[in-house]
Amino acid sequence: MDVRQLKANIGAALTGVVNPRAGTDVVSAGTVTGVEVDGDGTVHLAFVLHADDPGALVREARKAVLAVEGVTSVKVDVKAPAGQGPGTTPKTVAPPTPKALPHLGTVVAVSSGKGGVGKSTVSVNLAAGLAARGHRVGLMDADIYGPNLPRMLGLLGQEPRISAEKRILPLEAHGVKVMSIGSLIERDTATIWRGPIITKIITQFLGDVAWGQLDWFVVDLPPGTGDAQLSLVQNVHVAAGIIVTTPQDVAVGDALRGARMFEKVNVPLLGIVENMSYFVMPDGRREPVFGRGGGGRLAAELGVPLLAEVPLATRVQELGEAGTPVVLAEPDSAAAQALRGMAEQVERLAAGAGAGRLPIVAG
Repeated sequence: MDVRQLKANIGAALTGVVNPRAGTDVVSAGTVTGVEVDGDGTVHLAFVLHADDPGALVREARKAVLAVEGVTSVKVDVKAPAGQGPGTTPKTVAPPTPKALPHLGTVVAVSSGKGGVGKSTVSVNLAAGLAARGHRVGLMDADIYGPNLPRMLGLLGQEPRISAEKRILPLEAHGVKVMSIGSLIERDTATIWRGPIITKIITQFLGDVAWGQLDWFVVDLPPGTGDAQLSLVQNVHVAAGIIVTTPQDVAVGDALRGARMFEKVNVPLLGIVENMSYFVMPDGRREPVFGRGGGGRLAAELGVPLLAEVPLATRVQELGEAGTPVVLAEPDSAAAQALRGMAEQVERLAAGAGAGRLPIVAG
């Protein structure tokens, strides 16, 4: 089959994918703006996703193209509409008013000043640790650009279903209900999205997902202090934040900025988790590979508890790749004990408080 005929067949397949915002197919709606085909059958789709478009639209279009005879793989380049991309100034809109969503229970946001410090590891093990203690737990992946939770919870390739009431049913793993953009788009999709789309996704995850009644709602935030953090606190009352850092001063400095972000948006800081605190040598000696005491110094400066010092352990990474939290797979390991102790401290700090409130003071 020549390339011209293959492109025609792809265009015909895409007419069966409807964009609900426009009420027409994704080609007529201008959602798919370009189709290129390589000689080996690889298809490149240029995709423009508006703030009101469902994220699942990318996956639906990809599936339709993959079903075309002669197509071997599909790569999707997702961009924001003109006027919402890099270097542009979005229109000023009134910020949403945070809503009380009592069915979510106590909302805890896990953040970090920089990437690579183990924030998602802490989020996953906090959620799994709370669930293991008998709580009803939801875990929302707000890291739109680097959604790792599907892999870390063994959910790669699984897609959320839609209920009869047109609500998204979250996936479940290890007793935790999970929602991630990584379950709606392909892992090789480039998400070049600005504030309005990120806000829309987070709003949908909070309001359009059938979470049911929860006791705890853990949010895994992306690194830094950007659109996702602001969108979260503008759309739901966040009871408290947890900052994850590593011991070295450069990481602690970035973490401090993350803590100040929580302070500026009136979210109490629950405490600090120091990850990769030390490596246990074969003789049992603790070697501080990345320095010593940074998390403790940050906690003292902010006047909050140091919730855990989690050792650097290859098994934590291996189990994360395999989709099983270390607190469940190897509960007697040093890393699991530290992370389980963190979950117990979080639970204890909330004991006796009303739903969605924690008896702590802003940093």
